[in-house]
Amino acid sequence: MSDLLCQPTVLPGVLLFTPQTYHDPRGYFRETYHADKLAAQQVTCAFVQDNHSRSIRGALRGLHYQVRHPQAKLVSVIRGEVFDVVVDIRRGSPTFGQKACFPLSDENQQLVFIPAGFAHGFCVMSELADVHYKCSDFYRATDDGGLAWNDPALRIAWPVTQPILSGKDSSYPCLADIPADRLPVFQAR
Repeated sequence: MSDLLCQPTVLPGVLLFTPQTYHDPRGYFRETYHADKLAAQQVTCAFVQDNHSRSIRGALRGLHYQVRHPQAKLVSVIRGEVFDVVVDIRRGSPTFGQKACFPLSDENQQLVFIPAGFAHGFCVMSELADVHYKCSDFYRATDDGGLAWNDPALRIAWPVTQPILSGKDSSYPCLADIPADRLPVFQAR
């Protein structure tokens, strides 16, 4: 991350990073996390949990969030390619209900920073994908929430029409049907 390219997105606070990669005959090296360099881009949360998921082509995970203990996330793909989606679900946010979508892969080596209070999900576009993400709060099953992947109001152009879903992910409600007290609250900086 000595040269960390940061691109703002359509959602304020959601940032797309491209770290510098150093190639040589052995392969490559890149920094995927450097607290000081991220802090220079206003990413100052402390990450307390790392997660790694492996999924097959067509698998869709999400759209997930936590209500009372929202998690900021730093997401990258170690192997394969995913269509990554972030939705602002913070009550009172000027961008409530808006989305940002990113192709993340081991080839483009980009990372997306998702502030606390957003729903997140992804769909696998390669045979397999390994997704790694750092979280700013611990997972709490009792605080778990979800948003329908195919909510028509969101108009997400998923790369699949018949995704492979978990039972839980297939039963989430549309954003308009989620009670206000089951959504994170927007806090202006």
